Amino acid sequence: MFLGIATPNPGDDSTMYHLGQDLPGNDVDDIEDLISADDVKPRERYENKKNVTVRAKKRIQIRPETEEEEEKPKPTIHESVIPGTQKVFVKTWGCAHNNSDSEYMAGQLAAYGYRLSGKEEADLWLLNSCTVKNPSEDTFRNEIESGMRNGKHVVVAGCVPQGAPKSDYLNGLSIIGVQQIDRVVEVVEETLKGHSVQLLQNKKKVHGRRVAGAPLSLPKVRKNPLIEIISINSGCLNQCTYCKTKHARGDLASYPPEEVVERARQSFAEGCCEIWLTSEDTGAYGRDIGSSLPELLWQLVEVIPEHCMLRVGMTNPPYILEHLEEVAKVLQHPRVYSFLHVPVQSGSDSVLGEMKREYCRQEFEHVVDFLRERVPGVTIATDIICGFPTETEADFEDTMTLCAKYRFPSLFINQFFPRPGTPAAKMERIPANLVKKRTKRLTDLFYSYEPYAERVGEVYTVLVTEVSHDKLHYVGHNKSYEQVLLPMRENLLGTRVHVRITSVSKFSMVGEILDDERDWTRCAKKQEIPEVQVQTRSREQLIQRYVGIALVVGSLAFLIQLLLRFL
Repeated sequence: MFLGIATPNPGDDSTMYHLGQDLPGNDVDDIEDLISADDVKPRERYENKKNVTVRAKKRIQIRPETEEEEEKPKPTIHESVIPGTQKVFVKTWGCAHNNSDSEYMAGQLAAYGYRLSGKEEADLWLLNSCTVKNPSEDTFRNEIESGMRNGKHVVVAGCVPQGAPKSDYLNGLSIIGVQQIDRVVEVVEETLKGHSVQLLQNKKKVHGRRVAGAPLSLPKVRKNPLIEIISINSGCLNQCTYCKTKHARGDLASYPPEEVVERARQSFAEGCCEIWLTSEDTGAYGRDIGSSLPELLWQLVEVIPEHCMLRVGMTNPPYILEHLEEVAKVLQHPRVYSFLHVPVQSGSDSVLGEMKREYCRQEFEHVVDFLRERVPGVTIATDIICGFPTETEADFEDTMTLCAKYRFPSLFINQFFPRPGTPAAKMERIPANLVKKRTKRLTDLFYSYEPYAERVGEVYTVLVTEVSHDKLHYVGHNKSYEQVLLPMRENLLGTRVHVRITSVSKFSMVGEILDDERDWTRCAKKQEIPEVQVQTRSREQLIQRYVGIALVVGSLAFLIQLLLRFL
């Protein structure tokens, strides 16, 4: 249940990929926006109601199809695939890491000549999944069925097929593993030819170490051309008993600092003015390669142009504790947002132990207290799971007192979901009505305070990078990464402006622009690619295209020759 907007993604309803065309249906959530309102499974609606009898579903007799019955459309099988003649629809569920993976896959497809499109006109659907919660997987499964029902080729990617590739509804489908996104073109080509390809293996180890994934230098088509999402590591060091993502992403594997820094430099050169660092746990970065998060952040700060910004992604408490002093210093830097997402999940030490979170309440409180003391105006976002199987009333009261103490401006409230294959799925569950009751109590507490109530009249400098959900405002963020809604003035996106707050709501502030347009500061300008590079790329693309055409023409000539022999 999503109840706070720590890092709102106002452009969720905007086009998925910026190619100068509308691509509907590509709603991709930010890493801070993993919470869905669909938290009640059908079984939970009746399992605590004594007067409801659960009856087995009658087996439906399967009848042979008759000629009169309408057959489902079948995907067109292409004997030969010429890039540029097929269209691909890309849809993503889940976190910013998934979003980044989809941008990479879209970038490679577009660079090879495929056209990105909406659902209806596409020849193939590429569906990138999230395994955090049941509803997102259910929607993913429904989308697969919808694509097949409509005669589309379907390729699946992401954490669901990586973690459970033998699921019945994935039978016969092509699968791109989380570490194989750099091979998306060949998987799409083979699928269009009617073949099923499954690439689930990890990258080969380099010098005995796991590789984090595909190279960061791959081409991208960004959902928001002003924001670059960089995955700094994959996997984590935890073994949380409720988490399914570990099954897909595995143990920690970090990208070398120089590769991350080069990607940031490249992104700014391409016109981005904001970078989001993402991973399953940014705080654990570098532990496998002899580096650390602060070391990476200080290197990144050196390449961030003036007026551009960096946002640090989610970190679990255990791995940020030893770096608190340095992290606090980085968050004070003028080109780094004073924002950190630190999920606590429960205020009870007993529950945290059962979850195997590897920290206690006191350690989490130390993180929050330290950062609030050292970083002026810092925004701390956190997550809570209500109804974990071992949670007692006393445990939940501990959670309530923690949230009441800190009054987090951004609070993500989840009901517990038993994910198949996790230790927590085998635990005896709390009655659904009790989970709902606890969720409502925490929700009511969250809505009982207004974090921005005293802000009317305040003046801030904001970086404007996004469009609001309702498409009626542009969205800027101040140094604390607090959301400020602004009028949709021409040329405002990608600028830094001074604003005065005129009104506030629970989740955001509304501002008026104080500067004349001539005083707006453009945060980044797209650098021209050297002519030699342009010519080289164009030559390579032409060679690829003409080789493909030559192969097709050669095949046709051969077939015609065979036909003439037999006639």
